Amino acid sequence: MKKTMKTAAALAVLATPAFATGNLENPLYLPKAGGIYSKTGVGMMYKIADDSDAMKAKNHDGAVEFPIWRAAEELGYGITDYLTIRGKFGYTYDGDIDRKGMHEGRLGLNWRVFDGKTTDGIVWDVYADAFLGGVSKMKATLIMSPNTATLASYPLSFNYANYANGRYGAWLGTQVGKTWDKFTAAAFAEIERTFGNDNNEITIDSSARQVIAGMIANKFAGTALAAAGPAVGAAYANGLPATFNVDTKSTWEYSAGLKGFYEFNPAWSFGGGLTYKHRSANTIEGVNIDVDVDAALNAINPAIVASGNNSAALTKGVAQGFIGSLKDGWDEYILTAAVARKLSETVQVALYGEYTFDSADAKSQNGTDVKAELGVRLNAQF
Repeated sequence: MKKTMKTAAALAVLATPAFATGNLENPLYLPKAGGIYSKTGVGMMYKIADDSDAMKAKNHDGAVEFPIWRAAEELGYGITDYLTIRGKFGYTYDGDIDRKGMHEGRLGLNWRVFDGKTTDGIVWDVYADAFLGGVSKMKATLIMSPNTATLASYPLSFNYANYANGRYGAWLGTQVGKTWDKFTAAAFAEIERTFGNDNNEITIDSSARQVIAGMIANKFAGTALAAAGPAVGAAYANGLPATFNVDTKSTWEYSAGLKGFYEFNPAWSFGGGLTYKHRSANTIEGVNIDVDVDAALNAINPAIVASGNNSAALTKGVAQGFIGSLKDGWDEYILTAAVARKLSETVQVALYGEYTFDSADAKSQNGTDVKAELGVRLNAQF
């Protein structure tokens, strides 16, 4: 009878999904087959905008944005002891600039090539993630630059409504690490390809219509139709649609970093790292906008359309000003630190902090003089 009970107990253990009760803050953590983990974070960011051309044009250079609320979720499932499916998602709400939405979305697989047993403790992972930036459209409003002193060189600006670039993509990365007693170190590198498309929506503000009307009018300055220029500009601006979209170019982006982790005892641990991220500038390859004001132009003066200044020609001239790089790329250097305490074998809470140094292109709206975040993270294993 005892032998039968022992056999039944052993079979029950084997039939139960195993999960790792390791430290989720450890950069080499991976769930066992059947194991599920979740890392849920909520943070508050403090930011001071830099003095880029884009920020000056919007009278926002040196402006403080606080509080910026941030939420993050990472979860995964162990398909086997060496293969994990996982997702990473992030959401930002910045009330000071009325911008909100998902800032990160990844879903993919992590394969543990070496677990350290036969490689002198060296652990090697390879992973591939789908980038989900195309789940929502990139949304922005085209406005006249608020800083009148910059109108000659920077007449139009964007007010972004969300953080999506409207593109799907794919990440490919690898991580190598090793544990020495209580200390773990790891290094990673990854590269991403985003796929260009027209998954965006740009609303034309009334102030932008005024600027475009002026651009059209200036086209006729010094010609026999100069007197009709303002009327042509007004007619064209009135004929613009409420929204339009653009064709964006595919991009390459990449990231690399170092991570460290120290476990003081089974309850307390400390971790940190340095990450470099390169964010590519967006490039516009085409402008998709439909304007038909030929009837209005003929009513002003039939010579306008007869001279080749029809709707299509005027639109081509306006669109040409948008073609090319937006010069809005930037590079980030992110310092992170976290102290964590286990509340049980499967539940852990961590206090984390981040500070970001960055270098942004002239027309980027993501450059900062100060960028710091403080938050709390709840980790759980099932």
